[in-house]
Amino acid sequence: IPETEDIMSTDLVPGDVIVIPANGTIMPCDAVVINGTCIVNESMLTGESVPVTKTSLPTSGAEGLTTYSTEEHKRHTLFCGTHVIQTRFYTGELVKALVVRTGFNTEKGQLVRTILYPKPTDFKLYRDAYLFLLCLVGVAAVGFIYTIVLSIMNQVVPAKTIVIESLDIITITVPPALPAAMTAGIVYAQRRLKRAGIFCISPQRINICGQLNLVCFDKTGTLTEDGLDLWAVQRAENASFSQPEHDPYKDCPVESPFLACMATCHSLTKINGELSGDPLDLKMFNATGWILEEATEEETSLHNPLMPTVVRPPKNLVPEVTATVDEGMELYELPPTYELGIVRQFPFSSALQRMSVVTRRLGEKHMEAYLKGAPEVVASLCKSSTVPVNFTEVLEGYTSHGFRVIGLANCQLETKLTWHKVQTLNRDQIEADMNFLGLIIMQNKLKPETPRVLQDLRLANIRTVMITGDNMLTAISVARDCGMIDPQERVIIAEAQAPRGGQAAKIYWHYADSPTPLVADMASDTVVDYEQRDQYHFSMNGKSLAVITEHFPELVPKLVLHGTVFARMSPDQKTQLVEILQSVDYYVGMCGDGANDCGALKRAHSGISLSELEASVASPFTSTTPNISCVPSLISNTLQYTVMQILISSLFKRFFKLCQ
Repeated sequence: IPETEDIMSTDLVPGDVIVIPANGTIMPCDAVVINGTCIVNESMLTGESVPVTKTSLPTSGAEGLTTYSTEEHKRHTLFCGTHVIQTRFYTGELVKALVVRTGFNTEKGQLVRTILYPKPTDFKLYRDAYLFLLCLVGVAAVGFIYTIVLSIMNQVVPAKTIVIESLDIITITVPPALPAAMTAGIVYAQRRLKRAGIFCISPQRINICGQLNLVCFDKTGTLTEDGLDLWAVQRAENASFSQPEHDPYKDCPVESPFLACMATCHSLTKINGELSGDPLDLKMFNATGWILEEATEEETSLHNPLMPTVVRPPKNLVPEVTATVDEGMELYELPPTYELGIVRQFPFSSALQRMSVVTRRLGEKHMEAYLKGAPEVVASLCKSSTVPVNFTEVLEGYTSHGFRVIGLANCQLETKLTWHKVQTLNRDQIEADMNFLGLIIMQNKLKPETPRVLQDLRLANIRTVMITGDNMLTAISVARDCGMIDPQERVIIAEAQAPRGGQAAKIYWHYADSPTPLVADMASDTVVDYEQRDQYHFSMNGKSLAVITEHFPELVPKLVLHGTVFARMSPDQKTQLVEILQSVDYYVGMCGDGANDCGALKRAHSGISLSELEASVASPFTSTTPNISCVPSLISNTLQYTVMQILISSLFKRFFKLCQ
């Protein structure tokens, strides 16, 4: 064990190597893990209490050659203020991290700085109010001069008295109590919001809440329930789908790769003896009926490399006899064993839309990799011969009915790969040429309050938009179910293709219920103009939005004016979309669960987090009510104050027109 020294956290500087205690700690700085694994609660930053696994920074391969970036390597970074629940280490080594940022330069420091010194909000309402006040000052100046001149000419009172009394004209025209009255309006609005269970850390945002005319919603956990129910699984064998199976525990063979993938490809961990992690992973693992066991501290301190986590089926599902051993003249039956050890984990990446693990079965020499993620992404990484011919039709059949679908795959790794060699591989070397295993179909139900709230917003002429990382057809189905899209309204999907092979970028247009293109000229905006006379909605994914923004910027305003469903959106793309909507003169509200929506929540005119954690500082507004009923409450409770400011703005516009 290397020599260590105890120092004050205030003495840490970038470049220091710190030891993370085995029983956890509150991080005093931003640090990148260089040895071992940490289970972290990042609710202070994201508002999401789901434990996150942080792995060591890659030191070899393509990933090892890239320059460290907080955004690209956040799965390896421990952020200041987050709670390290527990650590894992192997072969007696300590879990170590390299300090990269301290003080106000850390992620937490930047959030605290934002709270203490908020970025000025250049709202049009403010500009109108200032211009109106300048006009009042001008009128008061004219009245002041006129009164002085008239009084001196008439020689009614001494000049000193005339000047002092003429100042009343200014105080009458421009009330000195106006700023105090506007501040009092914010304070009373804040109190009303608090009574409604909405807390505000950015009071200046209250000014604009009553003017919101568009609200963006995340899907999972916001419009729909947090939890997912496993509806069925559909395994793929010999490049064809079998019939849906509703109980994997009973229907799937215990030694099938599909069941092994469900049991191993997750980021679950045991905290105080209880399984904890992503709700989707919990549902998937519990459906298998398997048992998860983690190595104890005593076991990991041994010199022999041990697998950190082992999963195994219940004993009643394992065959009674597996092998025999000849010991002299007697035959001994080996105990039935079927255990899979998780050798390495590549955590889920929202940018890659997948996660994977490397496992080894007890007694086997070779290792296997298992992959889980968005079905279309998983299929693209598999051998085409293993993907069913009707993959697209089956997937669209489920997603169009609102199911959330996850794809699974696996591959056998080379026999010569050792435990230490696997730790140095990057995920691109493992997540390639895989065998497609099948689909997991999850059901996500709407929250009871969702349809009613969306109907209220629609009656108030407030437009609603869905921004989600889920499948597009699933999102469209949910949008129809909740009333965001009426049954008689059409949905046009815009699929943009980036330039490749010397061909220019193109846009393919088709209805959501038909793959047939609408127009022959795929790169034109004919469909946008053609559909103006009909009730329709545009839908697109994050990749298409990026291509259209770069190669067809003239179409962006038209698309966002009628765009309702934006699917497969990364956190950065959600923020970009909010900015685009603001650029076409929308007052944008954003409502999300505070995890992947942090950037959009901060960028919107009014961001509302549904997190119940009081420590969440991810958005200007935080609701203790875990549903979207907080949105109309926010608008109505700030409307009185906003109406006063709108009147000021309207008076200025009328005055300006009269002057012209």
